Amino acid sequence: MRFDIITLFPELFEPFLKSGVTRRAYEQGLVEVRLWNPRDHAQGNYRRVDDRSFGGGPGMVMMAEPLDACLSAIRADRGQDRHAAPLVLFSPIGQVLHHAAVQTWSDSAGAVLLCGRYEGIDQRFIDTHVDVQISLGDFVLSGGELAAMALLDAVARLQPGVLNDEGSHQLDSFNPALDGLLDCPHFTRPEVWQGQTVPAPLMSGHHAQIERWRRDQRLLLTAQRRPDLIEAARAAQRLTAADEAVLRSAQITL
Repeated sequence: MRFDIITLFPELFEPFLKSGVTRRAYEQGLVEVRLWNPRDHAQGNYRRVDDRSFGGGPGMVMMAEPLDACLSAIRADRGQDRHAAPLVLFSPIGQVLHHAAVQTWSDSAGAVLLCGRYEGIDQRFIDTHVDVQISLGDFVLSGGELAAMALLDAVARLQPGVLNDEGSHQLDSFNPALDGLLDCPHFTRPEVWQGQTVPAPLMSGHHAQIERWRRDQRLLLTAQRRPDLIEAARAAQRLTAADEAVLRSAQITL
């Protein structure tokens, strides 16, 4: 798959693409990333990409023309239309990114990711070209670069051969393999740290007992922190009678 990123700060991505376990995805070509600076497609001696907002107000607005020229160059380089590689804008008004969407992107041919800056982007460019708007949550970033990295990282770690253990991402929070629940707590050596011991079931060597403990912890943690996920699992009939008994015994009502 290939992601083309439109950004005024391509240098922000260089350490990201070369660090951590997900770098394997980029080094091995499992996820191809190309960076495009709209300033390279701007006109005039100053290569201007932003201007004051009509109607007044603070901040600058990214101009449509340089973005349009940059996008045209990307489309020509990819040899694909917008349906094969949709244009994604990271924006506070977008749909909040979740695991199911990440899974969909990880199975796709990729996309063009637009990282906005300043007060925003000329709405005419958005209306003409943007296919999808994505948000990371109810807060505002200085630009879309961090959001683009978040999407890339989430997609990259789902590619075969990227993680050390192929089944590792199957045990992540929100994964369908866990029925959409949050993951359970994890422990490692030493067995006793500052007077705190590892839970006995994990030390038992009894696989069924370990899995039941982990399932119980996932249920309880999810019910406490994200009761909406419990309701979703219940609606999808993913909870067993034993699961419901665990929730009742903890006196958790939803």
